[in-house]
Amino acid sequence: MNSNPYTQYGISDAVVQMASEAMTTASSVFQRIEEIREINQLRVLDAFREVHFAEAHLGGTTGYGYDDMGREKIEEMYARLFGAEAAYVRIQVTCGTQILVACLFGILKPGEELLAVSGRPYDTLASALGIGKDEGDFTGSLLDYGMKYNEVQLKEDGSPDLEAIRAAIRPETKVVFLQKSKGYTSRRCLRAEDIKAVVDLVKSISKDIIVFVDNCYGEFVETQEPCALGVDLCAGSLIKNAGGGICPSGAYVCGRKDLVERVAERVTAPGLGSHVGPSLGFNRQIAQGLFMAPHVVAEALKGAVFAAKMLEMAGCRPEPAYDALRGDIVQSVAFPNAEQMVNFCRNVQSCSPVDSFVAPEPWAMPGYDAEVVMAAGSFVQGASIEFSADGPVKPPYLVYMQGGLVFEQVKLAVMMAVEKMMESKD
Repeated sequence: MNSNPYTQYGISDAVVQMASEAMTTASSVFQRIEEIREINQLRVLDAFREVHFAEAHLGGTTGYGYDDMGREKIEEMYARLFGAEAAYVRIQVTCGTQILVACLFGILKPGEELLAVSGRPYDTLASALGIGKDEGDFTGSLLDYGMKYNEVQLKEDGSPDLEAIRAAIRPETKVVFLQKSKGYTSRRCLRAEDIKAVVDLVKSISKDIIVFVDNCYGEFVETQEPCALGVDLCAGSLIKNAGGGICPSGAYVCGRKDLVERVAERVTAPGLGSHVGPSLGFNRQIAQGLFMAPHVVAEALKGAVFAAKMLEMAGCRPEPAYDALRGDIVQSVAFPNAEQMVNFCRNVQSCSPVDSFVAPEPWAMPGYDAEVVMAAGSFVQGASIEFSADGPVKPPYLVYMQGGLVFEQVKLAVMMAVEKMMESKD
């Protein structure tokens, strides 16, 4: 038997040995991930058992979607798992940005202020708020409807600046907003203790202020979700962590019952709220995705940890470091030059189950000041829980990678990238 199963991929014994050393070094981190996975997997299994989930709940409704038993059971499970009073889980919502905007329009009124305390939100959400590149020039945005916006930057170490938050809260402040994931930035992600510190501060000032968390990329990375930490509302996409790589679309909201219903009324209409919304036969995918989520998230995290260590050994700069505590699945890596950055993304694409034969090319993507290279061969378009990598081709040549339904796919792509980097040095 061939002792190097990677020979068919053109990977040398030297890189295989390097990967083995990376695996050994990261073994204690893998163990920590697996311990969290076990806790979360048992929590998910208990939720299914506690609500008496049955085969009859795997079906779906059409039309208005009244009395959808499966949908109700799924939402009950989400509420339990996220430490919330209620949940709203719907296949009709297309992405994280859509549900986040629905949340903000549901819980804010004209004249009330949104205070973002993890810095400026990511680009598409910023546009929806009215604070994008052409600030105030977005018809239908939050600012266009008379809401107010203010922001507080994180401290240099990436933690919330509690004193600055305290100073920024005003009588018109209605919602304090946190983005848990680092997203496409160089900051670290927020973790449970960061979120709890903000909740405690805000509630000590006013219990009427709503603490709202963008939980995208963060589900099941830790053993507690935001609402269990005292957050009033959190939301995320089903084509990220919570969907387990199975959901074809959808999003969720968890939190206080009154707030969840207000959000539902923004997605549908006042008076209809959560009562309508057919599951269209997708209850099975949503439920199975939730059941698989802790395992899939652990696979993605192990892939990120391996990539961080292996690419560090190859001379790149990963963030976070392989052994850092994590609150999301996003891993960024700074490459020495544009060629290595683009080659890494091409290796990710070549190791994808879909469109593996496609070679990504940098292109002028709207909203960016440099060409962007993107790699993603996924079963669900834009599914961030599936392995992908992208970034603007400019110094410091940062690639943002996330996801990975199976660890072996991420490991192979990273090894192939390192092999090419080693060849270029010869």
